[in-house]
Amino acid sequence: MTSFMTKRAADNQNVIPGGDLDVNRMPAYLLFARLGKRILRPGGRRMTQRLISGLNVTELDDVVEFAPGLGATASRLLARHPRSYVGVERDKECASVATRALAWSSAASIRVGHAHQTGLEKGFASVVVGEAMLTLQTDAKKHEIVSEASRLLRPGGRYGIHELCLVPDDMPPARKHEIARELSSVLHVAARPYTVTEWSELLHLYGFNVTHSVVGKMALLNPLRIIADEGVLGAYQFARNVSKDPDAKQRLLAIRKVLESYSSEIAASYFVAEKRVS
Repeated sequence: MTSFMTKRAADNQNVIPGGDLDVNRMPAYLLFARLGKRILRPGGRRMTQRLISGLNVTELDDVVEFAPGLGATASRLLARHPRSYVGVERDKECASVATRALAWSSAASIRVGHAHQTGLEKGFASVVVGEAMLTLQTDAKKHEIVSEASRLLRPGGRYGIHELCLVPDDMPPARKHEIARELSSVLHVAARPYTVTEWSELLHLYGFNVTHSVVGKMALLNPLRIIADEGVLGAYQFARNVSKDPDAKQRLLAIRKVLESYSSEIAASYFVAEKRVS
């Protein structure tokens, strides 16, 4: 399988998006990219692969991915040889890196745009994918993005999401607010995960039937997960980069502390949903 960065080209600091930002202020996803952490999905590489398998992408599919970042999931989708793949990425630097990383596939294209307003025509896609991005949106924006996924998909099309999830399902609102506040504080980006029921209800509201959902452990900064996601060499490079940057190390420790303090209540989840036929 083609790695998401051919020969890890983005290891060069000059092509890391946000590389010139203050470590103490940048969003966590840019901090991770700067340090060489490539897989930023809540359930890691394995859950992404299970999501893609659940979507059953074939050579007959037209795929749209929301917020592909640097192209990690895109490479896995393209390895299934869909008829076409379009990534919609709002960050121009990320879009540029992803374009270069996916140049090996004639089916792939990346456009700069927003997930809630892609500019693509109605019924353009048979598969839409979004990972680790709905969690980082307001409630209103979540609705806009899922509505756009429904607009893009043909009847019977599949929508896959991979997001943070709160457990248990009956978590008190005050606790949800507390977790969202703490996550937003350390990630430096708004974060509001939903429970399984809330994610399912959101999908159903916009014409989807959930056909498959899985909840698993969220262990983004667990050493064993890092090795599983990045490989031994990638994990070593990540650790080495962290050791050289005291400010980044302090931020990572703060993020890990919050994740560990809510480890029994924050999970990873993915959903595969089918657009209902009217």
